[in-house]
Amino acid sequence: MGIKRRNQALPAAALALLASGCFGTPGAGSQPSAAPSTSGARSAAAKVCAGPAPGPAQAPAGAVTVDPSVVGDLSAKTRSSPPGTTFWLRPGTHRLDPDRYAQVVPKQGNHYLGAPGAVLDGRKKNQYAFSGTARDVTVRHLTVQGFVAPHDEGVVNHDSADGWVIEHTTIQRNSGAGLMAGARQRVRANCLRDNGQYGLNAYKDDGPVSGLVVEGNEITGNNTGDWERRKEGCGCTGGVKFWAVNGADVRGNWVHDNRGAGLWADTNNNDFRIEDNVLEANDGAALIYETSYNAVVRRNTIRRNNWVEGRRYAERGDNFPFATVYLSESGGEPRVKARTNKIEIYRNVLENNWSGITLWENADRFCNSPANTSSGDCTLLVRQADRCARPAIAAAPLYADCRWKTQRVDIHANRFVLDKSVVGCTVKCDRMAVLANYGTYPDWSPYQGERVAEAITLKQHNRWHDNTYVGPWTFVAHDPSRVLDFGQWQGAPYEQDAGSTLAPGAGD
Repeated sequence: MGIKRRNQALPAAALALLASGCFGTPGAGSQPSAAPSTSGARSAAAKVCAGPAPGPAQAPAGAVTVDPSVVGDLSAKTRSSPPGTTFWLRPGTHRLDPDRYAQVVPKQGNHYLGAPGAVLDGRKKNQYAFSGTARDVTVRHLTVQGFVAPHDEGVVNHDSADGWVIEHTTIQRNSGAGLMAGARQRVRANCLRDNGQYGLNAYKDDGPVSGLVVEGNEITGNNTGDWERRKEGCGCTGGVKFWAVNGADVRGNWVHDNRGAGLWADTNNNDFRIEDNVLEANDGAALIYETSYNAVVRRNTIRRNNWVEGRRYAERGDNFPFATVYLSESGGEPRVKARTNKIEIYRNVLENNWSGITLWENADRFCNSPANTSSGDCTLLVRQADRCARPAIAAAPLYADCRWKTQRVDIHANRFVLDKSVVGCTVKCDRMAVLANYGTYPDWSPYQGERVAEAITLKQHNRWHDNTYVGPWTFVAHDPSRVLDFGQWQGAPYEQDAGSTLAPGAGD
């Protein structure tokens, strides 16, 4: 069990950038304030790590008390107690047996409550804290630290069991993912910080994960192992990573100072609501939504992201507009059931990030293509990749359905602010983009040439409108070479940003 690996759908130069590593310093970062009331955003930071809510000072009635002076007491009492037992961990540092595989294996409906100062410490000896397939387990008011899960594995809910509730818990300084997620999981008011790969990874071997809530958490300083540098193009890092999640509410979180992306949804995710978050000072993009479907992104405050990765990318001389909100082969699809049938991005404030929003579609990435880096997965409309072969792929319905398409994206009522003197750049940090590459591969591909670039730019109902721009913004359409000013972007044939305004800002 563990973290699923994918290569992200970036051009080769971008993959090389990520592989080179990002040396920003994760940490507490600056203290964000509420977004300006005129913006439509109302995000406020969830400052959990500095003051986590304390647990009960006394054992609840009927609870089993766990003694920190007895090594392995928590595991032993879990084994000897029936399902549905509540365990109260006394103040102090609790330890498991020293064997690397020693772990707590809950029974269905168990509750684990930490007293003020209760810590479960793996001491860099134990790989996992809580594992197994029991449903409806609760972990509250506990600090979990010092576990050494291998790469691509997690520490809490290691096996992605369903129905877990993780609240008011600090999960910090572990290897791998601090926390895994199963279906119907509730992750609320936690501090997820300084973990080796992810703060949270939502993935099940027999997925999809459904009905996930991630609310009011502080997620900071994750990917201390700098895995994109160590495993080129692994796509295995960030504050939170979602794989094949069907239905997620991600709201009211403070996602900041992570090495790599803040939030990253990768491969056949659907029906996301990402709202009222503060996404701030992440080394890479604030949000990547990749080969996925149907989402609402609204009322978020997104600032000072992508300074590390975006700068390195630009300094290498590549023209790809690697932005702070990056949609890669993702769009609205009415045939996939969700609370919306498009991707709608509205009433957000994006301030002093390295570039804005990029809509991208790789012409060579489709089901059954050797260029599909998603490990053989196919779209939710086809599923069986081997159906996407010649000659059938060249005709309806497979010509359309074998692609993850960036389509039906509606970007409106956002405020985009850029002061280059704050960002510390002179070029390539000022772009908004909708584009694709020239299709070349494989030789039997029906998507060769400019077909995909023409479609994403002009035919797939991707629209910017009624936005406010402050600063020296430029716009890219069709391919990286077409850099437009605001008038060209609004004019034929692109006709973007009707009803929008552009005003110069400080530092222009």
